[in-house]
Amino acid sequence: MFRFAPPLLTLALAGAIFAVPGAPSRAAEVAPKPDDLKASLDKAHDFLKSKQGEDGSFLPKFGPGVTALVAAALVKAGYPAEDAVVSKAIQFVETFVQKDGGIYSKGQENYNTALAVVAFTECNKDGKYDKVIAAALKYVKGIQDANGADDKELKFGGAGYDGKSRPDTSNTGFFIEALMAAGAKSDDPALKKALTFLSRAQNLSGEYNEQPFAKKTGDDDKGGFVYNPFDQDNEKSGKRTDAGGLRSEGGMTYTGLKSFLYAGVDKKDPRVVAALGWVKKHYTLTENPGNGKAGLFYYYHTFAKAMDALGDDEFVDAKGVKHPWKKDLFDELKKQQKADGSWSNSNSAFLEGAPELATAFAVLSLSYTKAKK
Repeated sequence: MFRFAPPLLTLALAGAIFAVPGAPSRAAEVAPKPDDLKASLDKAHDFLKSKQGEDGSFLPKFGPGVTALVAAALVKAGYPAEDAVVSKAIQFVETFVQKDGGIYSKGQENYNTALAVVAFTECNKDGKYDKVIAAALKYVKGIQDANGADDKELKFGGAGYDGKSRPDTSNTGFFIEALMAAGAKSDDPALKKALTFLSRAQNLSGEYNEQPFAKKTGDDDKGGFVYNPFDQDNEKSGKRTDAGGLRSEGGMTYTGLKSFLYAGVDKKDPRVVAALGWVKKHYTLTENPGNGKAGLFYYYHTFAKAMDALGDDEFVDAKGVKHPWKKDLFDELKKQQKADGSWSNSNSAFLEGAPELATAFAVLSLSYTKAKK
């Protein structure tokens, strides 16, 4: 069993002999230094602690969603569930558990419940929140079911803000994350239905999407995802192209890509290949492609999740350039972090002018930049 030892020993010695003194390790090249990452996260944690309400909340007028996002982000970044900020936040979210299983106050029930499911899952020691999570999943599945059982209809399988709203890519992406966080398998009927809707939100005409807008897609939008495929019938929508198609967006494309990968769709699947093709042409961290600065921090967290799901430390763009995406993302966020540890978006669309929300997204994004052990 030891016959391979000499060659391995020779290689090890050769590596030591020819190593350049002081040269950075491969991990250091593709990911931020652990101390640098920790320093940035600790500053963010201190900022969030300073903004947390006495009841444990963050931006409570919008319900439990932002508070749940903060809790999940901090735990994902390495802070324990017992951390004072996390535990107080979770206690606040608990107060929004409704008799119907949803976790919300009023409005955006799917967003709030899905985010709460992820937060409870991250903090679910000894099965403390098993019943709450199960009831919440039943609730959001009800929102999905409200879009009907006819798989020929565009709305089929999608999730909207509530059971009365049209579905969209973002809501459906959060719905899928809640399912996966709670342990859903690739054969889960709700997951399969959700992927049907997402496939119809992709600028890829063919087997999975026969929507008219997908047949009018230009080269620059091909393979990407749109936010609301129903906009194809809205002549006043700013998302429409001159040809009558719909514009692909960065945050939505990464949402679609990560959702496919989370659900176990093969990387050779034409939908994944097409999405990767769009991403390769639009790799950037200075804007949310298709939206400029709007939704930039939302974009960062979908970017990080999709890249992490791909499983590679480097991403090769359409020009063949290798990008150490973890370090790229860290460097960009570090550059934008304010002296008090927070982040905020100069473009206030999607509430990202609120530092509590932008910082939560930033922390969640940074949690994916850790070097592989």
